[in-house]
Amino acid sequence: MIDTFWRDLKRGKQVERMALDLIHTKYPNAHIIHGYNKFWDIYVPELEVGIEVKSDEKSKYTGNIVLEIAFNGRKSALCVTKAKYWMFYDGYGFITIKPDRIWDCINDNKLVPVNFIGKGDTKQKTAYLIKKSILYQYKEYGES
Repeated sequence: MIDTFWRDLKRGKQVERMALDLIHTKYPNAHIIHGYNKFWDIYVPELEVGIEVKSDEKSKYTGNIVLEIAFNGRKSALCVTKAKYWMFYDGYGFITIKPDRIWDCINDNKLVPVNFIGKGDTKQKTAYLIKKSILYQYKEYGES
């Protein structure tokens, strides 16, 4: 399991770098926040906003994006974010969605969260499994 954690962390950092490269085309002062920050991964000083970057390449096969709301019984991710935008990488490209639009998607579609222990995790998480075809209707920008 530890090998999975480090592999996933390394891939997550690569995806953050890919997102930053896209953001740099418009906002050259944007930068990755190094170290742990539960609110966002990238800060864009020109806009004074944070961006959370999520990678779910497995969604190419499942059709679902996993949206965590709690980990080990504590609110996390979507429930604590202060990011203005979330960028999702699904293995094909990036889409950008505002967190309030993600909540709109969840509420409009009456989605129910599930509990599970993810591969590489040792604690339970609570998350929504949202079909990409539904979630992407709420996007701001993106290729997918």
